[in-house]
Amino acid sequence: MQNKTFIIAEAGVNHNGSISIAKKLIDAASNAGADAVKFQSFFADSLVSENAPKAAYQKETTNKNENQYQMLKKLELNEKAHVDLIKHCKRKKISFISSPFDIESINLLEKLGLTTIKIPSGEITNYPYLRALGKLNKKVLLSTGMSNNNEIMNALQTLMKFGTNKHKITLLQCNTQYPSPFKDANLNVIPYMKKKYGVSVGYSDHTPGIEASIAAVALGATVIEKHFTLNKNMKGPDHKASIEPEELKSLVKCIRNIEFALGNSGKIKCATDSEKINKNIVRKSIFASNNISKGEMFSESNITTKRPGTGLSPMLWGGIIGKKAKRYFIKGEMISL
Repeated sequence: MQNKTFIIAEAGVNHNGSISIAKKLIDAASNAGADAVKFQSFFADSLVSENAPKAAYQKETTNKNENQYQMLKKLELNEKAHVDLIKHCKRKKISFISSPFDIESINLLEKLGLTTIKIPSGEITNYPYLRALGKLNKKVLLSTGMSNNNEIMNALQTLMKFGTNKHKITLLQCNTQYPSPFKDANLNVIPYMKKKYGVSVGYSDHTPGIEASIAAVALGATVIEKHFTLNKNMKGPDHKASIEPEELKSLVKCIRNIEFALGNSGKIKCATDSEKINKNIVRKSIFASNNISKGEMFSESNITTKRPGTGLSPMLWGGIIGKKAKRYFIKGEMISL
């Protein structure tokens, strides 16, 4: 079996600013079998200007009369909330991860002892941000939505320049649209990125359903991140582009099955234990198609192939034709030499 895929249930801001809802999201992620639940850490005053417009999908799913700053202000998690949620994750035996959206939030997550930090796609060109995070030498998940090869390389080099070990970095293929059209998922870039950058590559999935995530694992993704919510009909910017708890359970189950199905490294082909019991039943041996007298030569007209495969392999056919029978064989009898 391939190495276990690290599955992140992305709660994001689907808590709607409620610690109670956030804990229910943690419960649901744990029950689904996810390895981690991820939130978003930000301070609206540092993240966005007061007059910044909303993205189109945000306008459709939130109050049209508020701007992006007003929307985000209501979704902040303060330090106390972070501490509370981290404790709840420990109780539920699931890892707590977060995406900091500003340097102040990076410092908060460092203070709280997080060992893995997710860089959201929007920060991949934020040099001061990358510099600050690079100095911490944490495990980094770097989302690559909206970026090109040069931007990815520059971000990697910045992180490494300031102290992050390359082997601690995992790139995440991502399309930053909510929901993302399947035609824009571009999953084939996963093995390409792995080869080009020499790091692990995963997938942050914003497509509807779970198919794309499963396909990403088959293509070599080592990390899967998927937005989820308690209910898609809840008010908030990301609920409609998220899956619900039962879908999350299905996602985890499917990925674990795919891991088994992928098997070894692909360099070895052999009969598996489960199919060996059928080998002799469905393969064939050489049989007499007519009565064959002792001393008579085996020919195309007096031998054939039939199940089971416990006798002479049909692959020996050419070597048997022309040989003389050492005894009498009746029609339908397995041939032996």
